[in-house]
Amino acid sequence: MQALWMLLAAFLFASMSVCVKFASAYFNSAELVLSRGLIGMALLAWLARSQGVALATRYPRMHAWRAFIGVISLGGWFYAIAHLPLATAVTLNYMSSVWIAAFLVGGALINWRPSPDTPRPALQGPLLLTVAAGFGGVVLLLRPSLGEGVDQALGALVGLLSGMCAALAYLQVVALSRIGEPEARTVFYFGLGSVVAGGAAVLVTGHSPWPGWPALWLLPIGVLAAGGQLCMTRAYASAHNPRATLVVANLQYSGIVFGALYGMAVFGDVIPPLGWLGMALIIGSGIVATALRARTSTPHAAEEL
Repeated sequence: MQALWMLLAAFLFASMSVCVKFASAYFNSAELVLSRGLIGMALLAWLARSQGVALATRYPRMHAWRAFIGVISLGGWFYAIAHLPLATAVTLNYMSSVWIAAFLVGGALINWRPSPDTPRPALQGPLLLTVAAGFGGVVLLLRPSLGEGVDQALGALVGLLSGMCAALAYLQVVALSRIGEPEARTVFYFGLGSVVAGGAAVLVTGHSPWPGWPALWLLPIGVLAAGGQLCMTRAYASAHNPRATLVVANLQYSGIVFGALYGMAVFGDVIPPLGWLGMALIIGSGIVATALRARTSTPHAAEEL
């Protein structure tokens, strides 16, 4: 059952990206982050109340950092969706597992002190190959986009930044879960951070002209995001052993497939063979990175964006 919950979560997130693509024709990324935060806050406040979870926290600084880095990731993803083919933007955001592997490689190298007991950092070789394969997939995926103007090149760089920040946000969610913070509280404060950061950015950049009925695209963005988060949380909560958790973690990459299908069916995107190969490399490296991490750490909570 946990596999179905994760598949549903991936489908809801991909559906949200379609709504973001439509809404980005009328609103800038800051406005989309603001509206997504407002709707998410309302839904998570209701959920927390129904579960009897208090929203007060003893760790405001940890929530502030998680919200800050998560908002950067979210805003970057929305910007990438607006300027890149949908499948490309979705795939770049799913680079978080590869980024975490890169962080582990870098951290192992920094902290490694050669000795007879530690001739090299554990799993260094496999992780390094995994990271190289992931970024090789990025090169293949972005090759068509980088030749089509400054906007798409900037969108590609921002999309990569989004995936990196998503990895940092994931690590912070793990830290919060380890100290016993309920998932609803963590996601609520992320919504609050989205409202504050999005509102501040709108004050600086200005707001878009009110488009009328197309503004309704803002509603499903928040609803689908909250639904995806809840389904993802349920998927991980239903996985009662390491093998089930690994299956759930890997099924999140079905979101790339959903995004590609949406892009072709709704927006007429054409994905060249090199693009498909790049996506396959990124999915494969993400799965391998997840499996390698599972060997050395306990299962963690789901990433929430």
